[in-house]
Amino acid sequence: MQGSFLKYTAHEFKKLLLKTNPGKLHLYKVNAINKHYEFWQRDPLAIHLFTQEVAYQKLDYLHNNPLAEHWQLVNHPCDYKYSTARFYEDGKKDFSFIKDLRNEF
Repeated sequence: MQGSFLKYTAHEFKKLLLKTNPGKLHLYKVNAINKHYEFWQRDPLAIHLFTQEVAYQKLDYLHNNPLAEHWQLVNHPCDYKYSTARFYEDGKKDFSFIKDLRNEF
């Protein structure tokens, strides 16, 4: 499943770059037999969300990360533009692709 996600998002990112900023595509060029571009790290660290507790722990981490001392991007998780915190706290769905984690368990 992770492989499918990485492959799909890489293809979508390539299409988006070709459409909006083709001059940046060269930044992702690789010399490989099976691909011309690489958008993801070779061995990304995947955290398997095998229980509801682990899933919610990771979601809390993602929501609170912009507040971390070394980032200090916002004062509240809902204030970070690219966060789903507003969705979980206020029900505001800023992105059409948001899937409610609470419905997955």
